Amino acid sequence: MSQNQRFKITQKKKASDSESISEKKLPVFAYMISNKFFFLLSAFILFFGTISSGQKAFDDQTKDPEIGVVEHLDEFIPTDIYLIDENNQRVVLTDLIDKPTIINWVYYRCPGICSPLMEGLANVMNASDLVAGVDYQVLTISFDPSETIDLGIRKKTNYLNLVDKKEEISKGWHFFTSDSASIVKGTNAVGFKYKRTGQDFAHAASVMVVSPKGKITRYLNGVYFQPFDFKMAIIESSKGMSAPTINKIMQYCFSYDPVGQAYVLNVTKVSGTLILFVALLFFLVLIFKPKRKKINKHI
Repeated sequence: MSQNQRFKITQKKKASDSESISEKKLPVFAYMISNKFFFLLSAFILFFGTISSGQKAFDDQTKDPEIGVVEHLDEFIPTDIYLIDENNQRVVLTDLIDKPTIINWVYYRCPGICSPLMEGLANVMNASDLVAGVDYQVLTISFDPSETIDLGIRKKTNYLNLVDKKEEISKGWHFFTSDSASIVKGTNAVGFKYKRTGQDFAHAASVMVVSPKGKITRYLNGVYFQPFDFKMAIIESSKGMSAPTINKIMQYCFSYDPVGQAYVLNVTKVSGTLILFVALLFFLVLIFKPKRKKINKHI
């Protein structure tokens, strides 16, 4: 056999071996690609399935627009909302707003979260280094048109007994009642949604911070307020600065239960988010994990 023939046979053998290796590697590579694709597809299906079911559960509890708080940032308080003050005089709400103002809608007979809410206000006003009546004011308004101002005055006396700065806070915290038309207009203006349930009302706990010009700048939700958050909301309001409440994050995880009049953890929605995070993290590890170098051993 000539040298030229031996060379051709060797080249054909190498080509055949190369094709054989490629055929062996191709299914493995295709398996890896399909496996990762299947994992990603499964992760997204699982996530969106979980989130959709969680969203339904979440929506079922908060879908009713009559209960909860809808933020109306940068909107202005209407100029035709009338109140009855502690002197039993009819006043206009916007005429009272000449400094950063905290408005909270409650009803004085409330057996639920209204009392903790007003206790929380009393405590944070007592702890704040801002001066009530000078740096800011609080206007507590009943959204039950059947209540009289006498009941509001008694409530004010009760909460003043909880604080040390009685005289100061008394000058900066005012209680009111109102008629049904003004109540509807006022609660709609700030996005405070409630619903009558028998003799009582189902509602959320929230206060609205309004600038000296009557613009809604901040919402503070819940019944407990940090002095720092309270102070910053007032300072920003004095400058007309508005910002969405950080509790919007909490609203993603919690939903309002009108029966228990409390916020409950939405387990399905939170778990769905965690599943997506873990799935994407695992997938990224699979994609970007450094490949091990193969060592070719030559005999």
